[in-house]
Parts: sequence; C-alpha cells; structure tokens
Amino acid sequence: MTMPSITLRDYSLVYPMFHGSARSFKKSVFKGMRQKLQDRQKVGGSIISREDTTVVVALSALSLSIQSGERVGLIGHNGAGKSTLLRALAGIYESSLGQLSVRGDVHALLSPQAGMNTDLTGRENIRLYARTIGMAPVAAQKLEEDVEEFAELGAFLDLPVRLYSSGMAIRLGFGVATAPRPEILLMDEWFMAGDSRFQEKARERLTRLIEHVRILVITSHSLPILRKWCTRIIWMEGGRIRMDGPPDLVLDAYEAAGKG
Repeated sequence: MTMPSITLRDYSLVYPMFHGSARSFKKSVFKGMRQKLQDRQKVGGSIISREDTTVVVALSALSLSIQSGERVGLIGHNGAGKSTLLRALAGIYESSLGQLSVRGDVHALLSPQAGMNTDLTGRENIRLYARTIGMAPVAAQKLEEDVEEFAELGAFLDLPVRLYSSGMAIRLGFGVATAPRPEILLMDEWFMAGDSRFQEKARERLTRLIEHVRILVITSHSLPILRKWCTRIIWMEGGRIRMDGPPDLVLDAYEAAGKG
C-alpha cells in the first residue's frame, strides 16, 4: 500500500490582477484586439507586461516533502502564502510551474460553509453531504445525530442555512467538515472562530480527528496550538519558505523576529 505523501519541486503559482480600467467588457475586447496586433509585430519575449494587469507571484519556487506521520504548521503574516499553499494542495488552485504531487485521500477544512447550499436546511445539508461521499444509510444517520449534537442548533437545524448567524453556520460547517477520517487533512485557521465554549469543543473534536490522519497541514496564528499539535513548522514569507524545521526552533525564531 502506498503511503500518503506531499511533494513540491520548484512549484510556483502566479495569477493576474486586473486594474479597475480593465473591468469594462467593451474596453477589454478592443484592448485585447490591439494587443494581439502589437504582439504579432514583436520578436522574442514570452512575458508581455500590460498596463491594465499586474501579475502576482503567490508562491515562488517551493520545494518540500511531507511524509506520513508528519504534522506540519504553516506560519507567516497575512499574505505570506499560507492559505494559498493549502488551496494548491487541495487542488483548488492549479499551476503548470514546477511539480506538485499529493498521494492519499485528502480532506480540506478551508471554509466553514464549503459545499453548503444555503437554501437548504442544516439537516438537509448534512444528508446531502452524506450522499455525496457515499455513506450507507446507517452511517448517514449516525453522522446526522453526531452533527446535531455537536452544533447545538436546536430548531434552527430545520431552517435554511441562509437564516443562520455566522457563528451558527460555523458550528454546522465545522461539525460536517470534521466527520470524515482522511489520510491527509488540510486545515485553515477559521476553525478557531466562535465563542470560547465552541472553541473548546472544536479543539476536542479536532484532537480526535487528528489522531486518525496520516498527514496534517494547518495554518494558524495561535503558536501554542502549533507547538502542541505539530512536529514541524514551515515559516513562509512572500510566497517562499524562510525557515523549515522542528516547532520550538522555528517558532522561537519567529517570535524573536517579532512575528508572533
């Protein structure tokens, strides 16, 4: 049996950001036509800089390997590339620059309402999720009871999700999202949202989940959580890896640099 793993070799992710002047459809069409005519007259040069577009390098030449048994924390200030890397590992973002290989069953906790239909009730969303992942009727019933108990939504469970407060939506989404037992778990820090009581319940639920996964990759600004859960920390800056190593070594350096 193949062990789960994650491998990146010189992996980069870039995307264009269009300026406000590029939002007009008419302007874009005519500008595109003019640009094509100009491009045909140019010799050489594979990158063309346009006045209405800025190319953002979200991840730059990343090379790393994560093996079964590792619990990896991603740290860095906002915009460092942590969440972008998670989304690339989850297959949400794709790039032909470099190599990215993810072997194993992957589950991503990236958004509290990912996959939710807000016009359906909370209970209907739970049942829909169970059918989507192919749960047997008995397992689906257990899932429904488990999420109902965890989320503590009461009568709101039978109301459309669009009527939920943000906290209620997080409780439902979290309960559903933490039901599977994948080989690889990718997790963004949204799970720390909510009141202190929910956070404690969430930590307990996640601790049980983490015990079953082979690989964990998590982003968080909570350094105590990363020290407790992780076996390895990757410090990112500007879409690059600044430091990669044992939690105490990297987190101490991160705090010493005034980042923590």
